[in-house]
Amino acid sequence: MKALVCTAPNAARIEDRPTPQRGEGQVLLRMRRVGICGTDYHIFDGSQPFFTYPRLIGHELAGEVIEAPADSGLTPGQIVTVNPYIACGTCVACRRGRPNCCARISVLGVHADGGMTEFLAVPIGSIVTTDGLSVDQAAMVEFLAIGAHAVRRAAIEPGTRVLVTGAGPIGIGCALFARIAGAGSVTLLDRSARRLATAAERFGFDDGVVAGPDATAALADRTDGEMFDYVFDATGSSQAMKAGLFNVANAGTYVLVGLCLDDLVFPDPEFHKRETTLLASRNALAADFDHVIASIRNGSVPADRFLTDRVDLDDAPHAIPALIARQEDVLKAIVTI
Repeated sequence: MKALVCTAPNAARIEDRPTPQRGEGQVLLRMRRVGICGTDYHIFDGSQPFFTYPRLIGHELAGEVIEAPADSGLTPGQIVTVNPYIACGTCVACRRGRPNCCARISVLGVHADGGMTEFLAVPIGSIVTTDGLSVDQAAMVEFLAIGAHAVRRAAIEPGTRVLVTGAGPIGIGCALFARIAGAGSVTLLDRSARRLATAAERFGFDDGVVAGPDATAALADRTDGEMFDYVFDATGSSQAMKAGLFNVANAGTYVLVGLCLDDLVFPDPEFHKRETTLLASRNALAADFDHVIASIRNGSVPADRFLTDRVDLDDAPHAIPALIARQEDVLKAIVTI
């Protein structure tokens, strides 16, 4: 079978690999769609933490059931997505019901070979049914669950002011679920005016601020100088993550969704005077996947509006660097298999 493998930074190729056999307790899928996300871009350019080469990439997955255990309730031809976070089930995080940050987690496409291939066998516990969703929508559930989880971590109070830094897919996902959670206002901050325009045109987030020398004053004007009750960083930029503290209101909450390789250092007087609640948000839980699927079904998350580019598997090794080069214009690219 064909598989897309990153062999080293800035090097990817299609390899011929053996078709997997379904093991006990597993489901065999014919892969149909795989989303390309920021993690894949970082893998390609060599800046992804917790990663070793070579690796078969892909973790935003939609597949067709080929074989499943008889008592699984799954039927051949059924379209499903995959929770790609394979947890140990026994560590301290798993025992506390938080397998998304399992001490021995193995994420498909990052720590273990992923799904940008023709066939994939996964544990039945990783299968998430997506009845009522299109195959494209099924491939978008995972990245949207990242935003849903971050918003759930923040426990947004209705009517409050939210700022999301980074208007890519994860940031827009955070903004969408903040809106669903009852935020009184949602503002987006990004270096790219084009990304902000896309968020406004496709998702109705009309309040966008271009990052730069005038941004702090513009954000203060929107909040009578008080800044934002909840700030979500979805940039993965250490510079933006450090600067984001100053956009948090006193008694506010700062949620770090993006991931970077650098140390983060905050000025303690600024951090303390706000009595800031600082949260990391990693991956997502089963409840977040369910929330995303229900929100797509009821129309509150217009998932189809994310899709800007479609790539065939054979073309993916050459398409990925081209997508990276024009990231301002790419919201969500999907590989068709």
